[in-house]
Amino acid sequence: MVVTNSDFRFIVTQQMAEVGIDPGTILIEPEGRNTAPAVLAAALFLQKSDPDGLMLVAPSDHVVPDSEAFRSAVTAAEPAARAGQLVTFGIKPDRPETGYGYLELAGTPKSFEPQVIDLKRFVEKPDLDTAEEMVSSGNFLWNAGIFLFSVESIIQAFKAHAPHMLPPVQTAVDLGKPDLGFLRLDPDAWSGAEDISIDYAVMERAENLTVVPYAGGWSDLGGWDAVWRESTPNQDGVVIHGRASAIDCTDSLLRSEDESLEVVGIGLKNIITVAMPDAVLVADVSYAQDVKKAVATLKAKSVRQAEAFPKDHRPWGWFESLIVGERFQVKRIHVNPGAALSLQSHHHRSEHWIVVEGTAQVTVDDTVRLVTENQSIYVPLGAVHRMENPGKVPMVLIEVQTGSYLGEDDIIRYEDVYART
Repeated sequence: MVVTNSDFRFIVTQQMAEVGIDPGTILIEPEGRNTAPAVLAAALFLQKSDPDGLMLVAPSDHVVPDSEAFRSAVTAAEPAARAGQLVTFGIKPDRPETGYGYLELAGTPKSFEPQVIDLKRFVEKPDLDTAEEMVSSGNFLWNAGIFLFSVESIIQAFKAHAPHMLPPVQTAVDLGKPDLGFLRLDPDAWSGAEDISIDYAVMERAENLTVVPYAGGWSDLGGWDAVWRESTPNQDGVVIHGRASAIDCTDSLLRSEDESLEVVGIGLKNIITVAMPDAVLVADVSYAQDVKKAVATLKAKSVRQAEAFPKDHRPWGWFESLIVGERFQVKRIHVNPGAALSLQSHHHRSEHWIVVEGTAQVTVDDTVRLVTENQSIYVPLGAVHRMENPGKVPMVLIEVQTGSYLGEDDIIRYEDVYART
């Protein structure tokens, strides 16, 4: 089961299909409310079909290189979970990390082999001196945010420690609407659920807690320093990704996410440089956890890059803005084979489409025609239109918009195979 938001639902199914996994049930959150409502929604949904089942809660963005060691840890945790324990997984620390929370064990373990150990308490992200003390003591683990428990046990834990969350989440599940294999949780009920992590809502208050240590390698990729660390630096401690060059650099990350943008570093030491099509980040490695401060600063300045990605993924493919002017915008639009945009119109803009790869089937009012490479078509303001990719290869076109307002919310949808409103 996957719990995600509407924008990512088709990316989820595509990625799971690529690795040969049936996505099964996918719950769509109307808005992000942190991990406690998400876990509770999954448990309440499963309660209808498998109340005695076990839930392994695993965030999707973690790196676990040794899958067999992780499976061994889960297997070791299973008896305790079936007995009603809420089992968390703790990572053996290899450095005094200040970006993670910690788990204090009831005693110092003789080994870090998979075993169930009593958990004394959760510890918030520490400062460096405290982190060094905890790592040297030997009875602290990183809090991975991965849990194993039965459906019934976690529901009972919410009843005991966060009972106010049950009514809105239960209603959101009960009033959820099926949509192309997804279940859309009811937005009105969901908005009444507290925005809180499962650690704060339940785990830090529960008494039936145990922990299984895991020493097989792990990262939550929580910052660019983690990306640098997990990308296997060369003998100089340098990681290069994309169009980047390093000259006399040490212990640095140089990363370009734009094929047309070359990043060159000269004499850098302990520096992170990440170039996106619309922004460039340069930071000392020791400040990698402070990127959120940069986001807050940009939001305060109403900078678009703080709120929007340069490439916008949609269920039919993706688009990116190449040039944005006061009354015009140029986009590159990539449509997957067999995919179709909604039948729509706009109040404030007209569009000119030029196909540069593949073939598009284009509807403009009552006219339907095929547009091939190097051909174009004009969509007047107010016209009802749609583009589809009837072929077996991706279709790429350049869209030129002109008008008084170019926002993505200037769309009236008449038909949509992806059930967007």
